[in-house]
Amino acid sequence: MTDGPSARPQSRIHTAPRTDVSQDQGGFRTHFNFPGRMVPAHDDHGYGPLATVVESFMDPGTHIPMHQHRDEEIISWVPGGVMRHDDRRGNDLVTDSEHLLVMNAGRGFWHAEATLADDPPLRMLQIFVRPRRLGLDPGIQHEPIPDPVAGEWRHLFGPEDGDAPLFVRNAVDCYDCRLAAGETTDLPSRPGWDTYCYVFEGAVELGDESLGHTESALVTDGTATLTASADATLVAFVIDPDAPVTRQGTIGR
Repeated sequence: MTDGPSARPQSRIHTAPRTDVSQDQGGFRTHFNFPGRMVPAHDDHGYGPLATVVESFMDPGTHIPMHQHRDEEIISWVPGGVMRHDDRRGNDLVTDSEHLLVMNAGRGFWHAEATLADDPPLRMLQIFVRPRRLGLDPGIQHEPIPDPVAGEWRHLFGPEDGDAPLFVRNAVDCYDCRLAAGETTDLPSRPGWDTYCYVFEGAVELGDESLGHTESALVTDGTATLTASADATLVAFVIDPDAPVTRQGTIGR
């Protein structure tokens, strides 16, 4: 998916520390990462179709009551523990390290989230993608994902009609990777698109930049190589920055 070294254009790397935009609702806490804020003079907190990547915490025995989302795609990535979902369509779903949940909210989708008292503490990412237009049909996807392979990028979701296990209705591909200390890999990339990388665990060297736990980078105009300076869990988004978007989602505006 990456070009060879001789064909690789010169890339630009924008980095950000852990976000200071957070909300504390007791048993449910969130930290909002805005990839667009990493680029100087960029007039949008999101970056193309990627509105925000939210680090979410739920204590055991937490219940988030039924609520509605509109005109956004919400992806729940759970690397450990469980997140329990129910909705007005009668779905009762458990998302864990072996499954991915995508709510294509469209015109409107009602759901609730919970952890049971004997569930472990939950730390996950909730990813908000802007759809290509307003008023799309609502739906939900809850599917098993391939087993991770150490040191390799795993494709999680992508645009409709692609080869990812689940889809969103805009031009974003998402991957994750578990990289052992000392190992090196190229970020996923695609000609004309840019890549946002979030360090969920561990630390990496990306080009000449160092990224630690919960820090992130946006790579434009090419790709970049990273090396784990500690065992790392990474999530990367390959984004078409010029894709048409709507900015009227409930949260991911």
